[in-house]
Amino acid sequence: MKVLVATDGSKYGRWGLNWVAKLPLVKLPNVTALHVLDSAWLRLPFRTKLEAQRVEARAAKTLRKTTQQLASLKLTGTVREEQGAVAPTILKRAPNRDGLLVVGSRGLDAMDRFMLGSVSTKLIQYATCPVLVVKGEAVPLRRIALATDGSPASAKALEFVLSTFQPDRSTGKGRRAPIHVSVIHVTARRPLAPFEVGITIPWIKQRKLKEKETGQKLAERSARELIDAGFAAEPLHRQGNPAERIMQVASQQHADLIVMGAKGLGAIDRFLLGSVSTRVVQHAHCAVLVVR
Repeated sequence: MKVLVATDGSKYGRWGLNWVAKLPLVKLPNVTALHVLDSAWLRLPFRTKLEAQRVEARAAKTLRKTTQQLASLKLTGTVREEQGAVAPTILKRAPNRDGLLVVGSRGLDAMDRFMLGSVSTKLIQYATCPVLVVKGEAVPLRRIALATDGSPASAKALEFVLSTFQPDRSTGKGRRAPIHVSVIHVTARRPLAPFEVGITIPWIKQRKLKEKETGQKLAERSARELIDAGFAAEPLHRQGNPAERIMQVASQQHADLIVMGAKGLGAIDRFLLGSVSTRVVQHAHCAVLVVR
């Protein structure tokens, strides 16, 4: 499996490599760690020679440390440096749909550094491969929160978990325990459509009940697929703001990772994954994997 890890020398960049080493991947990863020197900054008129030398020295240090980290984690791969616009350069080097792009949710704050946080949103919007946004140090993957709405994108998110992750993890002394997946379907509250104004309350209640039943069935079907594959899974249905409910469940379930599709169904009464994935990436306390 080809994996591109964007790094800028910050702890978030280092955490990205650690996550790759910790993920229970079915296929061994072939890793490229990419450090990008922002060409826009390099062209600034007030940049001094001393500042340029300082940036170059810091970049050399990042490459050296990243190479050492790659070796210490026993990951197969290479470390490279390129100049260019940060997000487009990463997207250009990103793997295909079968690969994985890993990026930190934040980067170094100085103007002359690669600010991962400023590009992570662009990456989840435009990358053609799944994007993992890390928020903290890597941990053994024990619990996953999987968002679903019945769309092709959420189906791909489920397929990614089934095909990419081993369903169990080592707990020490040769014992194995299944990874637990909470399958979440959120029915978003919405105002009445114009044609619904004046319709009786019982009809509206019936519609909401049908939406709830549909959501429950979607979550139950995905949970059964996960259980059949060896995972532990439970279906959960919530009502309200999708982004808030996903993050709420992830917090309650102590999820190590949220997995969701990049785009959802377009109907107004459906769970619009595409409209909430950015918000979840920005505000969730755990790592988020966005799948296309």
